[in-house]
Order: sequence, then structure tokens, then C-alpha cells
Amino acid sequence: MNKKIITLSSVAITALMFASPVYAAAADVTSVQTFIKSVIQILVTIAGLIAAGFFVWGGIGYITSSGNPESLDRSKKTIWYSAIGLAIVLGAFVLTNIVSGLATTAFGGTP
Repeated sequence: MNKKIITLSSVAITALMFASPVYAAAADVTSVQTFIKSVIQILVTIAGLIAAGFFVWGGIGYITSSGNPESLDRSKKTIWYSAIGLAIVLGAFVLTNIVSGLATTAFGGTP
């Protein structure tokens, strides 16, 4: 156990010692709003990819269930829950775009 901790610690310290600094591009992040929109778009993209993965996982389980009711039910729940999660993420994305547009017009920015 101690060897694993020591090895992981030494790898982490070595990686931090040789890490090069990363500078943000000034043209891409000019305001807080564009930064937040970029982060939200990335999170929605990642959530969509994860939901697609769960759709595939549930579909494969559904196909390979061979009539087993437990496996069939579990696969149906996986597909259903991934659809609900995707709907929530897309709803949150639409809501943030609406709020962002309203805040932009309220504070005198350009939409």
C-alpha cells in the first residue's frame, strides 16, 4: 500500500516539476459571459456524448437480454434515464441561453 502511495506521489511531483505554463488566449475569453457560455457549451457536449454512450449501452443490453426480464428491464431503465438526463441537460442549456440573452439586453451589451 505504501509503495503505491509513494509511487503515485513521486509521479505527481515529477509531472508538476516539468509542467510548462499555459497561457490563456486573450481573444477567446474577453468577458465573463463568453467564458461561461464556452464552459456551458463544453459541458453540454460532454453530457451529450455520455448520454449517447448510455443509449448504446442500454441498446446493446436490450438486444443481448435474450428474453431475460431482469436484463431487459435494466436496459430499458438505462435508455429511459439517459433520455431524461439528456432532456434535462438540453433544457438547462436553453434556459442559460435565454437568461444570458436577457442579461445582455438588460445591462446594455450586444447580443
